[in-house]
Amino acid sequence: MYGMIHRAMRQMVFEQLGEEAWLALEHRLKIGPTELLTGMVYEDTLTFEIVAEAAARFNLTVDECLFEFGRYWIRYAEQGSLSSIMTFTGQDLASFIANLDRLHLAVGAAMPGTRLPSFTTLERNSGHLVVEYRSDRMGLENFVCGLFHGLMDRFDTHGDVAITSRGEKSVVFEIRYHDGQ
Repeated sequence: MYGMIHRAMRQMVFEQLGEEAWLALEHRLKIGPTELLTGMVYEDTLTFEIVAEAAARFNLTVDECLFEFGRYWIRYAEQGSLSSIMTFTGQDLASFIANLDRLHLAVGAAMPGTRLPSFTTLERNSGHLVVEYRSDRMGLENFVCGLFHGLMDRFDTHGDVAITSRGEKSVVFEIRYHDGQ
């Protein structure tokens, strides 16, 4: 995966557990600043090791940590270098999700060698979306659920996300939501 993911996990651990927790994680995994370069592509196994170690420090399962990290990722991205791209991706939950592939094209252009997922809106009705997530990286469904919840937070909506089907390289999510008032 990508150094920007590692940096975001580092920031999440820093904010919620403190610098010592991150330094202990680095020491345990024998990593350092060279594994945090934003534009670099790293082996997925390293990313999953970082997530598993962070989960242990948060006292969460890996799936719970992936969910919380997905939710956190949205706040992290909108405050960092992806802020302007996110502003142009969509002004509401449905349009943002519909434009995720465009956002990924912009990210991919800046980071050659990336293997980015793809999102397709299969159904779009008021307060209801069905979205297909396609990736050659399986096991990230809880991260994607967290992303959708983070986007609901971003657009002041509330709702639920459920997985309705799984394929070899795809997962279909159903999102039911309403405005935050």
